[in-house]
Formats: sequence, structure tokens, C-alpha cells
Amino acid sequence: MANLRDIRRRIKSVKNTAQITRAMQLVAAAKMKKAQDQAVAGRDYADLLNQVLVNLKENTGEEAHQLLEKREGVRELVLVISTDKGLCGALNTNLGKKIRAEVSPDADVVTVGRKLRQQLSKAGRTMIADFEVKDPVPFAEARPIAKLLTKLFVEGKYDKVSVAFNNFVSTLVQEPTVVQLLPISPAGLGEKLAYEGVGKGHVEETDRDEALSKDYLFEPSADGVLETLLPLYVNFQVYQMLVESRASEHSARMVAMKAATDNAKKFIKELTLEYNKLRQAAITAELLEITTAMKAME
Repeated sequence: MANLRDIRRRIKSVKNTAQITRAMQLVAAAKMKKAQDQAVAGRDYADLLNQVLVNLKENTGEEAHQLLEKREGVRELVLVISTDKGLCGALNTNLGKKIRAEVSPDADVVTVGRKLRQQLSKAGRTMIADFEVKDPVPFAEARPIAKLLTKLFVEGKYDKVSVAFNNFVSTLVQEPTVVQLLPISPAGLGEKLAYEGVGKGHVEETDRDEALSKDYLFEPSADGVLETLLPLYVNFQVYQMLVESRASEHSARMVAMKAATDNAKKFIKELTLEYNKLRQAAITAELLEITTAMKAME
């Protein structure tokens, strides 16, 4: 049975832990707000970009660009976006399960984040490249990632490029998601994507007709503009997925640290109660000894 000194030491240790988890909770909450603001800031831009791409696609042929070319092969490359740090609950574990369930075991990977990079490396996956991204996510750091994915697809080394990331739904809900990045589905242009931030909603037929009815003048040609905009579209999607993953990380860490803080406070109460009981028992024992000694002296 623990003595009073041991319990006092444990109470002090748990209080120190609670202070740390509380501080991490506040930091994660502030970072989560910045990541959410980044996601929301790109919505209007995404809507206009989608409208222009819809118009361009209607003015070009079915195979106007290599990024729209659907292939019959099965060679797949997956961009895996995880976290560099832990203490964010089951965020990376759930994403790893999603990858094992939906991604071919023969697929090669490009990683962002240390946690799943280590896990995938141990699983024997072929690692093509690894990137580090700052926090908050700069748009410029999404460009080399998108450029590499596009280059490998255009060169024919892979027939499909997917992205595995955590979709930020709410502070309490982060959904592991695997989506196809390349080839771009022509039918999907103008539609709301599976994750928040890119597009506010489905482009209805009236909106599509309105977009097509606008008097666009493409210089030098519609094909030339499409050649420039599609890589930008891919770059923006990669950036948005990075932002979603970062918002998911900070929200999951905030919730996990709040739970840890609450558990620490509960544990402190239990230890304090146990300490008081032992202290009371010790005082009672001392009183009994004094009373017995007095009786003996009489």
C-alpha cells in the first residue's frame, strides 16, 4: 500500500502533466483556427476556377490534355498526408487502416508527415519521395508536390494518382479519405469535391449553362488556356488537402489533450481522496497510541 509521501509525489506529477496537456490543448486550438481559415479562404477562388474549367472543357475535345486521359493500367501512386507529431488520438491509425483497405498493396507512395512514413516503410511500401510542409501551410510548398505527381503521371510511370488524407469535417470529426487526383475526371469538373473548401456545392445545370453562356475569349486558344489551368487545378487540390489534413491534426490534438487534461484532473481528485483517507487513518492511529499510553500510565 502506498504511503503518504508516494501519493504526494504522484499528485504533483499528475498536476504537472495536466499543465502540459492544457497548454498543448490551447496551442492546438489556435492553430486549428488558422487552418480552418485557410480552408474557407479558398472556396470562392475554387468556384470561379471550376466555372472556367467547365467552360474550357466544353470548348475542347475529350482528350484535350494528358491530365484528362483515362488509362487502362493498374500502376498507382498515392500521396499520403499524415502528421509529423503524435498526441492526436487515432488520426494516423485510422488513415493507415483506410489506406490498407482501399489502396493496392503494390502502389508506390509519396509521403508528407513522419508518422505514416515510418509505418509504410516498415510495411515494405516503395517510397518515391518525402516532403516536409510548414505550419500554417504555404501555398508555394504544395507546388513541388503537385509538380512531381503530375510529372510522374504524364511520363506514363503511373496510370493513376490518388491522395490519402484526413478530411476535416468538424472539431470532433475527422474522416480518413482516399480520392483520385489524376487523371482528372471531366465529369467531375464543376462538382463539389469530397472535402470541404474546394467548391461550395454542386454546379446545377442552370449555373453550368450560365457559365457557358458567358462571352469568354480564350487567348491564344481554349487548348492553350487548358494547358495552363489544369496544372494549377491539381496544385490547388493538393494544397487544399494539405490544409484539411492540418486542420484535422490540430482539432484531433486539441480534443485528445482536452480528454487527457480532464482525466488528469479526475485522477488528481481520486489521489487526493486516497491521500486524505490515509492521512486521517494515520492521525487516528496516533491518537489511539497516545490514548493507550495514557491509560497505561494511569
